[in-house]
Amino acid sequence: MELEQTISPEFLLEKNTATVETSPFTPEEFNKYVINTYARFPIVLERGAGCRVWDTQGREYLDFVAGIATCTLGHAHPAMVEAISRQIQKLHHVSNLYYIPEQGKLAKWLVEHSCAEGVFFCNSGAEANEAAIKLARKYAHTVLNIKEPIILTAHASFHGRTLATITATGQPKYQKYFEPLVPGFEYIPYNDIAAVENAIASLDANEKRVAAILLEPLQGEGGVRPGDITYFQRIREICNQKGILLILDEVQVGIGRTGQLWGYENLGIEPDIFTSAKGLGGGIPIGAMLCKSFCNVFQPGEHASTFGGNPLACAVALRVCEILEEENLLANVRARGEQLRAGLKGLAAKFSNLIAEIRGWGLINGMELKADVAVTAADVVKAAIAFGLLLVPAGAKVIRFVPPLIVSADEVDCALLALERAIATLC
Repeated sequence: MELEQTISPEFLLEKNTATVETSPFTPEEFNKYVINTYARFPIVLERGAGCRVWDTQGREYLDFVAGIATCTLGHAHPAMVEAISRQIQKLHHVSNLYYIPEQGKLAKWLVEHSCAEGVFFCNSGAEANEAAIKLARKYAHTVLNIKEPIILTAHASFHGRTLATITATGQPKYQKYFEPLVPGFEYIPYNDIAAVENAIASLDANEKRVAAILLEPLQGEGGVRPGDITYFQRIREICNQKGILLILDEVQVGIGRTGQLWGYENLGIEPDIFTSAKGLGGGIPIGAMLCKSFCNVFQPGEHASTFGGNPLACAVALRVCEILEEENLLANVRARGEQLRAGLKGLAAKFSNLIAEIRGWGLINGMELKADVAVTAADVVKAAIAFGLLLVPAGAKVIRFVPPLIVSADEVDCALLALERAIATLC
């Protein structure tokens, strides 16, 4: 059933007039050639505009996935189109052996709009977290004189899929079959300050020293779980007292997703190191590791990225950042986030036998299903697709809502109505 057939007239999306592809590249043909590392939903998307996307059959969907919190400005935003077109005709890639003006301008914007004093550019969130881990280890060896540094990370965290970052990720399901894992990581419960203090004390008693604590301000893949303010503020105090680096993974929550430019602004603290990716490029691959000057111990040749900070990615990312300011998108994120959570809480009351909790910040929100019901997050996502709404799971029992930051009030209402009708089919 198409969205246009289910939504009341005042929330109808613009009529799709795209030509339907007569010979699409089908999922069956796709699977002949692409290694199967994703559990894909059976739709083939071919174009997008704003908060909407269309498949090869001409069906229209509201996109509340946004490339998993990545398409900051939605699809085909004129500012991104113009920035890409201009830069690709000028210079799209050169080596970091030379100075790249676009990289310098983006770094300047990020430093001026954060607590950081320096930036390293790469291509993804996992790479940004790898850079943060390497920087913390070098700092531990060269400044703290720690021979075998330990980094504490949280249960249910997610930091990437490289070997070091899946080790940092406190979820065994991502680590299975990839042992031996990288040494030097220990895990603690999220939002549990006593557990942090006990872990540090236990390691100290065994002559092992904690060099850094790596946390997400809000756990995304771990179920959309916001950080507790008192927890993070106490961790900041502990790090200050003991000379431990505080690293925040802002890959999913940074660049305005929470209603603040950075997730840490919701917690009243500043990290020593933090990472960004996803929304930074609005869908163009880019990652960044940002740090304060006192822990910036990298020297030439110690870390690098062939594509990191190339002119094309940086020119587009800078334009995304500028649009956040020019269009006052943080205010929109806060308003639409409140509207979305209010609507989801209304659905939770209506379907109280199915929905356990609504939580989130800004435009990263989660709807947790009750543990004792058979319905899963994937079931809800599949049902929503039939009503023209794209959502994404965050674990087996949590549905995540991460629309573009340009989403309108009418589009939020439209999504809520589609979701209500989808859930009704499962009850």
